[in-house]
Amino acid sequence: MGKVYEKLTDRLRDFISAQPVFFVATAPEQGGHVNVSPKGYADTFAVVDDTTVAYLDLDGSGVETIAHIRDNGRVTLMFCAFAGPPKIVRLFGTGRVVTPGDAEFSGLLTLFGPHPGVRSVIVVSCDRIADSCGYSVPFMAYEQDRALLDDWAGRKDVQQRRDYRAKNNRESIDGLPALAAEETDPVRQHS
Repeated sequence: MGKVYEKLTDRLRDFISAQPVFFVATAPEQGGHVNVSPKGYADTFAVVDDTTVAYLDLDGSGVETIAHIRDNGRVTLMFCAFAGPPKIVRLFGTGRVVTPGDAEFSGLLTLFGPHPGVRSVIVVSCDRIADSCGYSVPFMAYEQDRALLDDWAGRKDVQQRRDYRAKNNRESIDGLPALAAEETDPVRQHS
């Protein structure tokens, strides 16, 4: 049976940190598309405190999470075991987008491993932390991270990344604003 927690216990932190992938779900306030994004690279997720987590947002083909969080703040992160005992952990909360122009950005970067193509840091204040069984989640073997996203971002110079973000990351698929013009300037440092 599932349980609701007041904070991220050591057991939950251990479980979360052992998962090679997690999923982020958001939706716009009015109509539009619900979005679920898989996230990899174990060193892009961090527990900040007992009820706050953060993850590194890297360049990508879409910008739904940023647009939805800026629209209404609602976000859910889900971790599920594909190996070992069956378990699912969901972190429900309010997210905020921290971009390179924000004062706390540099400090947050220290929580993560080195990655090119850093777009922002998503910080989530959890108002519900819950687990459930995961009995129907299949066993799958983790082989390794795909380096393709880092490789892609590493091949782009500053102007190419600026152009890509200006073309693909200014608004969501539903037309919600995402990255402002001044936020499409790539970070000149790795995380």
